[in-house]
Amino acid sequence: MPKGEGYIEYAAFESGYEALKLATKGFQHLVPDQVFATVLHAPVSLIVLRAMLGFTPPEWAYVAGLRTGITVPQNTARSFDREVRLVTKFPWRLSETNKPRVKALVETACAMLEEGCPPVPGDKLHRLHKADTNGGLSAVRNLAAMGAPYAMLLYERFLGRPFAGHRDSVSDLIGDNLEAAIEEMLAKDGISFRKTRRAERLAGFDQAPDFIIPDEFSPRVIIEAKITADDGTARDKVARILRLCQMAKDRTAEGQPGYQVIACIAGRGFGVRRADMQQLILHTKGKVFTPKTMDRLVECSALREFRSAK
Repeated sequence: MPKGEGYIEYAAFESGYEALKLATKGFQHLVPDQVFATVLHAPVSLIVLRAMLGFTPPEWAYVAGLRTGITVPQNTARSFDREVRLVTKFPWRLSETNKPRVKALVETACAMLEEGCPPVPGDKLHRLHKADTNGGLSAVRNLAAMGAPYAMLLYERFLGRPFAGHRDSVSDLIGDNLEAAIEEMLAKDGISFRKTRRAERLAGFDQAPDFIIPDEFSPRVIIEAKITADDGTARDKVARILRLCQMAKDRTAEGQPGYQVIACIAGRGFGVRRADMQQLILHTKGKVFTPKTMDRLVECSALREFRSAK
């Protein structure tokens, strides 16, 4: 595999780890101001901090926004990560705009590492449920004091991303939750529908939608269910829905019956792409629903014409 321009050698990563360990007196106390000063002096320590959390840059930015009220755009979080990779040995000079953003990231990380993993339902897995973060800062200290090289563990975690394999394996389950909610609404009102399978090909569609009402032979309503936590993925999924809207217009122009396109979306990725969301709302003529508004899916769309149950 090519290393690429932004690859961090272990020696550079370990120097950031040692700087962070020194500033916190062996992880005895995570004082945000002291940690922030360390990040400016040894920028790679920001990468070390993120590896301890086990978050991706967009995930860290999202949680920081919720906890501090300071908006950290996903692309800005990625740019911080990129910049730190390229400037590992020099003081980091931040603009007045970005300084509070990095402070928000640091403050969030310090608080979460102090708190440790919160209680979660038995069928859920929290991202802090790891050997070094499950029990709060004491767990971090214990692992750092063991004979095993904690810096190397964090470095390998940084390269491989924690829970990456598991996230990939349950991605379908996450999407299934949204589709299950749609099925429940349709079934409750006795609406006939055709749910397509993954990668299924249908005549007349260059991309098969998730739901067709009543069926693909006489489509009157199309529903696309999309969920994403990443803004880049959100852009691609919006483009897919807009393509279905264009296909509906093309059918009408050819003298065929058109169909209404409904978008059911979830996930923070859509929240940061305002321009794309504007296009989505315009092209679907406002037929965009989220889990919070799913109870109005039938009543506020052409689906109400297909009700057979009261």
